[in-house]
Amino acid sequence: MLNRLKELREAKKLTQKETGTLVGVSRQAINAIETGKYDPSIWLAYDLSKLFGMTIEELFDFERSTRK
Repeated sequence: MLNRLKELREAKKLTQKETGTLVGVSRQAINAIETGKYDPSIWLAYDLSKLFGMTIEELFDFERSTRK
């Protein structure tokens, strides 16, 4: 799924590991989300959106993403 996670994480000067720690997942999970290899659960998407102060729809691009 297309998303802005890497862009927002880097703007806040957070590493993948730090971001994962803040939302309770591994660095590998954050990397997989950023590269579109893994779609997060609704709860993880919610936690990530709150971490960056936006809605899920602002963080994840549902319009341009293809469904699996």
